[in-house]
Amino acid sequence: MIPRLYVAASVGVITAASLSLPLLAQKPPDSGPVARYDMRAGTVSGMGSMTAGGGMGAMSRMFGGGGDAQHELWLRLGSSQGPAQSKAEADHFMPSGARLGKSVKLVTPVSERGPADELPGDMSGERPKGRILLYWGCGEHAPQGQPVVIDLANLSAGQAPPDMWTSRVLRDWGPTLENSKTFGRWPADDGKSAKPDSSLLGAHRVASNYGPEIAFSLSKDFMAPLSVKAGSGPGGSIALNWRAIPDATGYHVYLFGGKQGPGGEMGDMVMWTSSASRDFGGGLSDWLSPAQVSPLVRDNTVLAPATTSCLVPAEVKRDAPDFRFGTLAAFGPEENFSYPPRPADANARWDLQWTARIRHRSTTSWMEAQGMSMGMADDESEAQEQECKPKRGLGGLLGGVLPGSNGC
Repeated sequence: MIPRLYVAASVGVITAASLSLPLLAQKPPDSGPVARYDMRAGTVSGMGSMTAGGGMGAMSRMFGGGGDAQHELWLRLGSSQGPAQSKAEADHFMPSGARLGKSVKLVTPVSERGPADELPGDMSGERPKGRILLYWGCGEHAPQGQPVVIDLANLSAGQAPPDMWTSRVLRDWGPTLENSKTFGRWPADDGKSAKPDSSLLGAHRVASNYGPEIAFSLSKDFMAPLSVKAGSGPGGSIALNWRAIPDATGYHVYLFGGKQGPGGEMGDMVMWTSSASRDFGGGLSDWLSPAQVSPLVRDNTVLAPATTSCLVPAEVKRDAPDFRFGTLAAFGPEENFSYPPRPADANARWDLQWTARIRHRSTTSWMEAQGMSMGMADDESEAQEQECKPKRGLGGLLGGVLPGSNGC
């Protein structure tokens, strides 16, 4: 099982209004908002596109090798009111270009797992037993003081290593079951999912029996897909190259890898991030607003939007020779809406009914395992596939179970 790379971080104590209200450094409303709406629009390419979108389309992409860019859409509605009837109901009516029918229904879950960063598991999905080597920063070689070594044997079961995950970049999903009196979300078990040619441009309306009607029009669509080429860099490093895409506010690269130990078990595991500081997890694996990304670019936590390359240090490649899984994320634009508008008279009362926030990102992922590569740009992938020979151990295991592979 390939470890999940996109995992959540707990959100700190934030007031309900500030979760989706872009009114920093201004007078807050006198009351409200009654309802808060959050949309996440993503473009997924590389290996991640095999499972993005869900449904039978995802299964056919997995068994067919995948590779085409897909779209993902996440909707969350929170209200300070209870439903008018006993059962909560909510619908999001989208423009026809979304190709999701007349509407999608937001379902109120009985429970919702709280977001939390998790350690990557070994190939069987169990908690790792060896060591984790932490590296960070783009460059031919890792600077002095790296890696930071975490011995998992010294930790209690279920305990995360201290200071492993960043607490500086918090994940913020807006409305949740915990911070709302009534809550609804989508995707749901309705068989619907965003499609590769879905478009968000145009008028949107959210109607529910537990909050005011929300209406807005979007001018930003799904972002363009990313494509990465991974090749040999100077001094034994890994050279990553990609093309800049429109609307990107910054880029972040993450890599997880490992070394096969005795008996075919995973030995040391490696985690590396393109951040110039030791920042892992949290909001860096999420959708970040331009306002959040801007200071992160200034302090080199996030790569600038003009960046199109990064060297993964040679030490990372050396310590993860058998398996490497990488992700590249481009953070994108944000659109905000609220009703009623702020009064022109600063002394006038302002009772806010609703807010809506739409964030964008584009991600791609790739994998290399003992000569096999998946999810990279076609020319790079084909070149490495020609060199692929059947392997035993970890490489053979991955080659035998992953879609589109030939057992290498």
